[in-house]
Amino acid sequence: MTAVLTDYTLRNVILGAALLGAVSGVLGTFAVLRRQGLLGDVLAHAALPGICLAFLLSGSKAMGVLLFGAGITAWVGALLLLWMVRRTKLGEDAALGIVLAVFFGIGLTLLTAASRRPDATQAGLDRYLFGQAAALVTDHVVTMAILAAAALVTTALLFKELKLLAFDPEFLASLGFGVGRLNVLLTTLIVIAIVIGLQTVGVVLMAAMLVGPAVAARHWTNRLGRMIALSAVFGVAAGVAGALVSASGSRIPTGPVIVLALTGIVVLSILFGPARGVVPHWWRAQRARAEGGP
Repeated sequence: MTAVLTDYTLRNVILGAALLGAVSGVLGTFAVLRRQGLLGDVLAHAALPGICLAFLLSGSKAMGVLLFGAGITAWVGALLLLWMVRRTKLGEDAALGIVLAVFFGIGLTLLTAASRRPDATQAGLDRYLFGQAAALVTDHVVTMAILAAAALVTTALLFKELKLLAFDPEFLASLGFGVGRLNVLLTTLIVIAIVIGLQTVGVVLMAAMLVGPAVAARHWTNRLGRMIALSAVFGVAAGVAGALVSASGSRIPTGPVIVLALTGIVVLSILFGPARGVVPHWWRAQRARAEGGP
């Protein structure tokens, strides 16, 4: 505990991981309930060309500049995905695959080009593939906190509308709300969550942070409010646990350890979650059988 308060790097890593866990837990809930778990994976990969373009055009490795570029291309990828689903005969899975492959391919090409520049040092853009939480400084954490607060406040203000969007979009449309605009807004909020997590867990692992906490929470409750709260708690717990384990030894990468901690939470939830867990379901079936039920 003393190290958390006094160690500058550890404090920044824990705060950054906790912010990422909270915002991805809340927004990932809506993505999972709408059966868009792959959306986070696609948008995270679509962020890579933005990072590279921002560096190639500006020559700066400042986090704000790179994440601004990441947010732009992820958002463009999201709009392209929504357009293909609505305006073409492609299925959603095909559209997701096309956007992921095209944007990630462009990103890797630009990453190769950027790495050949004389001003691209070892601590370069490739850290955004798997994250480098140890590079977080106070300014980065402040930026993450501002983005997270904006996303969470917007979600709280539009909670009823987003709830209807997840469960009954036809009824939402009958009330006069623009379902398409709300869809774009929710996707934009998910893009913000992805931008927050790029420095900590990277492009490749960010999808796990969006999907994992919500999947775990779904096994503990059937109520949306509780699911969102549990998902945020699980995300924060995985982030903090991963940061502490990573700090306990040298050369232990923070992002993969955070995902492993989250995997443990998901496995325990699938096994023991009272709403949908395997063990409680088996126990209820045994009791019903013993009582002569179906």
